[in-house]
Amino acid sequence: MAAQEEYKVQLEVFEGPLDLLLYLIKKDELDIHDIPIVRITTQYMEYMDLMRMLDLNIAGEFIVMAATLMMIKSRMLLPPEERAAMEEEEEEDPRWDLVRQLVEYKKFKDAAMHLEGLEERQADVFGRGSEGATLGPAGDVALHDVSIFDLISAFNDVLKKVKTEELKEIFAERYTVAEKIDMISEMIKSKDRIPFSNLFVNVGSRHEIVCTFLAVLELIRLKQIVAQQDKAFGEILIVKTAV
Repeated sequence: MAAQEEYKVQLEVFEGPLDLLLYLIKKDELDIHDIPIVRITTQYMEYMDLMRMLDLNIAGEFIVMAATLMMIKSRMLLPPEERAAMEEEEEEDPRWDLVRQLVEYKKFKDAAMHLEGLEERQADVFGRGSEGATLGPAGDVALHDVSIFDLISAFNDVLKKVKTEELKEIFAERYTVAEKIDMISEMIKSKDRIPFSNLFVNVGSRHEIVCTFLAVLELIRLKQIVAQQDKAFGEILIVKTAV
């Protein structure tokens, strides 16, 4: 499907394959030092398929990582005697190089987040619109921006929840991303925030789901909305930015 052909969404910042792997590990609460490679590879390839469906720009390193994961997976699935001989020859688990990369990258990311937090506290900033945490009305918890992978995960949940028989692809009304941008803009005019899932109520086709999601990405890029959560992997809210 090429629902987005008439409106190409370009993301200025796109996280890399190590970000995706760390996201999957954290999401499923896995041990970074003992990665279940078959499970992670399956999930990684699922996200790759979703990114291709959305026609997002997939950098070469995503494809290289996919090949690396498939290679590690094939080695981990070798018969015990063949795997033992290979590991004895190479003197390490086939996952270790990947684990080292992930651990070092996580240290780098954690340090960057810590420095950003210090900068915000020194500036006494409690909300930065589309660039950071936002405080809602009195009594609300703080909301924090989500990653592109949180959004893709939510998009995948929408696809899975909508029953196949409810999607009328052949005779469905055809939408464009531009039309969905207008629809979402109208929806957030009267409300400060709406649940991400509300954008997909009564969708009529997979084409419409894709167009709606791409419209969300474009509005985020244009800084007209932000997608936020009150906790990691919590419900995603679409929040109108201050004019």
